[in-house]
Amino acid sequence: MTRNFSPKNVLVTGSSSGIGLAIAKKFYQQGYQVIINGRNPERLQHVADQLPGVFTILADVTNPEAANGMVNEVLEKCGSLSLLICNVGSGSSVSPGSENFHEWGRVFDINFRSATNMIESAKTALAETQGAIVCISSICGLEVVDNAPLTYSVAKAALNAYVRGAARPLARLGIRINGVAPGNILFQDSVWDLKLKKDARGVLEYLKNIVPLNCFGTPDDVADLVLYLSSEKSKFVTGSIWRLDGGQGHL
Repeated sequence: MTRNFSPKNVLVTGSSSGIGLAIAKKFYQQGYQVIINGRNPERLQHVADQLPGVFTILADVTNPEAANGMVNEVLEKCGSLSLLICNVGSGSSVSPGSENFHEWGRVFDINFRSATNMIESAKTALAETQGAIVCISSICGLEVVDNAPLTYSVAKAALNAYVRGAARPLARLGIRINGVAPGNILFQDSVWDLKLKKDARGVLEYLKNIVPLNCFGTPDDVADLVLYLSSEKSKFVTGSIWRLDGGQGHL
């Protein structure tokens, strides 16, 4: 299969803060045309001020029509779409055993359908460029993590299954798809940032007992792996879920 690795554009969903912003910055530093997305116009504008030349699209990709409209807008602005990074997600939910119908639907919309909506909307455009997709998942979707919300874990497990199952039909279109499953990632205002401020000693003890490398990961760690999986260097890689957890899943 012949692939075109000429200068590319990349659409990163949920990229106005946190891991998504780190991914967008990484591609920007590599000279890609970056399209950032979010639901908060002030945050999007703040990122645009930091990264001159990026395109911003305000859209809620849990809505299929909004996802489709965003892809159309990318094609109008850029003429093509080379890379899609599905980063929208949230681990905020009820404690295990407290689930209800509404919460199952809400969490699946954010952590699963946000990706499938985008991929269904974008796959025709990605086929034209022989592009690649990377979905940001979680180690919670690979194994049982103590106190992790069940809704979140099951939604991420569904996303992992989708990545593996979709790899073959997408490959027929010339599209690669992979997933990244981060463990404990620390950044400003993240869950771990808040926990550290409340109980630093307890968090450090947790890391010592649970994470063999005894440290947090960073958004840049995730971004580096996403960049690799989006590049020519990984041209023989598809349908894989890549752990990024400091060894936590191997205890």
